[in-house]
Amino acid sequence: MVTFAQIPIRIIKEQELIIGPLAWDEALKVGGLTIDQSHSSVSFAGDEKDVINRLVAQYERLFGKASHEVCKEAVQDLIAEMAPDQIPSSLK
Repeated sequence: MVTFAQIPIRIIKEQELIIGPLAWDEALKVGGLTIDQSHSSVSFAGDEKDVINRLVAQYERLFGKASHEVCKEAVQDLIAEMAPDQIPSSLK
């Protein structure tokens, strides 16, 4: 079963392949998303879908539409297992 906590980690790690450690710095700026020091897990404050949408928007603001597509591709297999109403709108 897919947990919402898997989605941000996968997105951040994929962004890290492209932009390096800056990916983690940008993720830390997203309100409602807390990342542990080992970068292996996250927790949410507030609506999980909303926080994920803000994470995707953070990368897109900085790096454009291509960055948004990278986010979607990074979690394609995860969201395929989710009910359509559970998928954050930025990843549809």
